[in-house]
Amino acid sequence: MDSRDEPAAALAGFVDKWRARWPEWMVAEVFVPQPQRAVAAAWATLQQELTDAAWGGSDPIPGEAKLGWWQEELAGWVRGARRHPLGAVLQGQPAPWATLAAALPSLARSRERAGDVAEAFSALDPFARAVAGIEAAMFADTAVADTPLDDATALVSATLLQARLLPEGDAGVPLSIIARAGEADPRPLWAARLRDQWPVACGPRSRRVAAALARARLSRPDPARPLPPWRALLVGWRAARA
Repeated sequence: MDSRDEPAAALAGFVDKWRARWPEWMVAEVFVPQPQRAVAAAWATLQQELTDAAWGGSDPIPGEAKLGWWQEELAGWVRGARRHPLGAVLQGQPAPWATLAAALPSLARSRERAGDVAEAFSALDPFARAVAGIEAAMFADTAVADTPLDDATALVSATLLQARLLPEGDAGVPLSIIARAGEADPRPLWAARLRDQWPVACGPRSRRVAAALARARLSRPDPARPLPPWRALLVGWRAARA
């Protein structure tokens, strides 16, 4: 491989990990404006990298170290420097990267199991608020400008809570839900509760589509299982029109 191709290949490798977890996006991204698609995919990949670091594995220490590295990396983006391949797409975007860096310790703390649904949302609030602020800057349009930050934050938090069902099983299920489930698997009960309390669709189209796909997964017997392409197309179309 030509050395000039290595950064592009590294970037594609990270994005492909996210696409493997969200194959529906191959269908649904048609509803995102074409100029925003590469940025939206890289941005979703970055969020996955951060949440995997915060929530992955049995030992939190390696993830905390990785989030510390990301704090330094995001601070570098503010100065115009970058090391991670995702920076090739994201670093130049007009976004408050320092705010996201400052929110990473709260994301690390969200690894602890919440007591109830309200606590699950509140634990993610600082990170989700930073995410919503970046999306308002990167995907600015009339719909985004008219969205209250609290509403956008709630939708980001809900999407993140659904995403935690993917790699970590019931680690993100609140204690109150586990108690109600008894000896049964608590994940379907948590999925139903989360789906019933899903916030209003708002914000940029890429967020609305991603959130709609996440909510649709919650109605499946396995809330981590991808949607069939025909349903992903319908869900994405409805979300884009919202």
